[in-house]
Amino acid sequence: MKKNNIIALIGATVAITVGFDSCSDVLDEHPRATLTADFKGTDAGMEGSLANLYTSLRNIYGQGYYFNACETGTDEFTYGASADANFKDADHSEGANTLNSENCRCDVIWNPMINSINSASQMIEEGERVSPSIIAEAYFFRAFNYFVLVQTFGGVPLDLGSGELKHNTKDVRQSVRNNVAEVYTRCIFPDLEFAVENLPTNPRLSGAAAQNVARLFLSKAYLTYGWWLENPNNKPTYPAVDGQLNGPRRDPNGKTPAQYFQMAYDVAMDAINDPGPYALQSTFYNMCIASNERNSEMMLWADHTEENESLNGSSFTYSSGQAPENFAFWMCNWNYPTTAAYTKKDSLTANGTMTGKCNPVQREAKQGYGRPWIRMAPTYNVFTETFADKTHDSRYDATFQTVYRANWNQGGDTMKVVYGANAMPIRIGEPVVKFLNDNTDGINYDDALTGGGGAVFGVMPNEASYVVDPRHFSRLRFPGPFKISDQRTKYNTQTSLGDPNGASVRPFYIAKFSELYLIAAEAAVKGATGEKSARDLVNVLRERAGKWNYSVAEAKVISADYSAEMVAATPANIDIDYILAERSREFFGEGYRWYDLIRTQTWEKKASTYKICMGTGTAKKDTTLQEYTRNLDDHLYIMPIPQDQLDALEMSPEEIAAYQNPGY
Repeated sequence: MKKNNIIALIGATVAITVGFDSCSDVLDEHPRATLTADFKGTDAGMEGSLANLYTSLRNIYGQGYYFNACETGTDEFTYGASADANFKDADHSEGANTLNSENCRCDVIWNPMINSINSASQMIEEGERVSPSIIAEAYFFRAFNYFVLVQTFGGVPLDLGSGELKHNTKDVRQSVRNNVAEVYTRCIFPDLEFAVENLPTNPRLSGAAAQNVARLFLSKAYLTYGWWLENPNNKPTYPAVDGQLNGPRRDPNGKTPAQYFQMAYDVAMDAINDPGPYALQSTFYNMCIASNERNSEMMLWADHTEENESLNGSSFTYSSGQAPENFAFWMCNWNYPTTAAYTKKDSLTANGTMTGKCNPVQREAKQGYGRPWIRMAPTYNVFTETFADKTHDSRYDATFQTVYRANWNQGGDTMKVVYGANAMPIRIGEPVVKFLNDNTDGINYDDALTGGGGAVFGVMPNEASYVVDPRHFSRLRFPGPFKISDQRTKYNTQTSLGDPNGASVRPFYIAKFSELYLIAAEAAVKGATGEKSARDLVNVLRERAGKWNYSVAEAKVISADYSAEMVAATPANIDIDYILAERSREFFGEGYRWYDLIRTQTWEKKASTYKICMGTGTAKKDTTLQEYTRNLDDHLYIMPIPQDQLDALEMSPEEIAAYQNPGY
């Protein structure tokens, strides 16, 4: 791992800042010269400095290895067929290495977030002549970054070298971590409360922080801290609070968990009842489709664009596989271009001969396709439990790409037809592979029938496409990502495959208006009271999920309304398990899941076992469903402080050892 200077303990803010030049869908960034003292104390100067904070989001959100840290090892994802140690270690399955300070990929958030905190503190100190709405964005960012860090690592330092919550300009190599309660009550809550009071209803620019963005994170912070105070399953914290790592916890302000749950509910309901420019999309598909990516439901994102490589932050045609690129969805994309068909019908008679073989599905810069890395795979449980209802609930269809269609013509091939399963013809635009919705009998996984494909696909009578049912999804073959995958409109046409090897040009979403309903619902489950019950709030999203206007699997416009069926199927009594299931259906594969499970202390309950077919190494042909066990020790509820940060500390070995979280 590359060793960096310890960002938490260094000083000067960079001399080059970037500024916003236009109120467009993209946060336009342009370098500015070193800011003079007079310029830094103006709205224009602060807007230039704020642009750095928005740009820094790209270093984290869409970063494939942080995405792995947030998802692999949960009930949503396990490691895929091409996984290396980055993914196997994060999965905690039996036989994997133990997670430690050197292999944990939450290292990618420490440096950029501490640096952003320091920059925000500088802006706050220099903001006396700046309008409150501008400086409120700096308060928002300082709280936002501390909120992510405290959930990930436990207590983190409020003093970066020049005093608590002060901008640090010193090259300091010592550090003291504050405990979790101090981070919330001294920074996160007051900073977000200031932001709620002073941010405008409408964002200064599309994608910038506004009042309801701050309300979302304030309500979620109250909710998360309420769980932490309650500590229902006696999970450890670090540093110690009142000398205790486990057991009941005391709030410095004397509030109870119930009070924080009520505060979370109240703030979330304020945002729902006074939405400003934000609103739910009419269908889940409308929220997911890339052509509508900056819609009213999206509140905060790490921005990218296909209009300009400089603004995008990465090349359109190639990728280095590192920040600031958005390459997260590659990690859970299977290698669909390896699917084989035949150019001649009679070539199938040779018992698996390779004669006339071709790849009818080419790698394409299109939503649902894109670049495959196979580092992560969804578990069997996702398809049979989380998304059990695929008929009424549109969220499965809009989340996954389950049907892969012939597109060889866009690569320049002039063939009119190929021959797939049962020697039946497949033409351009027709399905080549189908991942079936439900377990299905009567599928023949005979190796010869699939052209020597290793029994990773099956054949059904009178079906030209190869098929796989959920019992045979493996670490190698599984439905790929649709919702979070790429779409190029400028460089991809019906006669071109585009540039699928470039990183995504889509924004990576960080906050959605829909989450407010589930924050309020979770708080209600924890005892908060108000105008809407947990069931009322959940049903707003379930009703929306029952409305279909397009089928990704069928690739066609449809009109269906199952909202009544969705609402009727909602349990009368909502519990935390149901809230978590709804959160997974709404936010599957968006980087929420590990944080959801550690907040609610349900990680072991939800993810200590999972099922999948092996499909890796010498077992690529193995389509036997197996159950795997994970070792989810209590200390894993907070991630290790990155080793390069520890190495940069100039403290005694005993002090450095005490700085690290227990168990690592």
